[in-house]
Amino acid sequence: MRYSRLGVGTPLYRAHNPRWASQPMSGAGAARSGGRFNRQGIEALYLSLDIQTSAAEYRQDDPLSDPFTLITYVSELPDLVDLRLLDDTWDPLWHDWGTDWRQMFVDGLEPPSWALGDMLRDGDEIGLIFPSLAEPAGLNVVLFNDRLEPEWLAAHDPKGLIPTDQSSWAA
Repeated sequence: MRYSRLGVGTPLYRAHNPRWASQPMSGAGAARSGGRFNRQGIEALYLSLDIQTSAAEYRQDDPLSDPFTLITYVSELPDLVDLRLLDDTWDPLWHDWGTDWRQMFVDGLEPPSWALGDMLRDGDEIGLIFPSLAEPAGLNVVLFNDRLEPEWLAAHDPKGLIPTDQSSWAA
């Protein structure tokens, strides 16, 4: 595997379901249903390097987007495995990272990308930079919550606009 480092202060973006915007550092949604590089039960944050990619990832293949709340994060991350640098020196399974993990899960099969996430975690990696499949020119980052240090990533909210709880959703 090969690594890259994002510049200090690199902004990262995440489109949240508005109901969960009060928990910008939570990876619980990914843990509940799994994600491309995390199996169910493993918390992970899926972030994008630009707003357009974040919105496309949230929308996926739906022609219209459900409402979302965009959170900007300021990052100072250590080196991340960088899938843009994939070559023949990597484990061959890495070449299958882009398979339709959701469909495989529905079909009762384990997505290869879950095994790749396990490989990352077994190697004490904190995350991965990878191309977006929803936005052709976009880049994403997945970070495993239990590997993050607090100083590496923070939601940018200098005016205190992110809700602190879900009370606005009370019936």
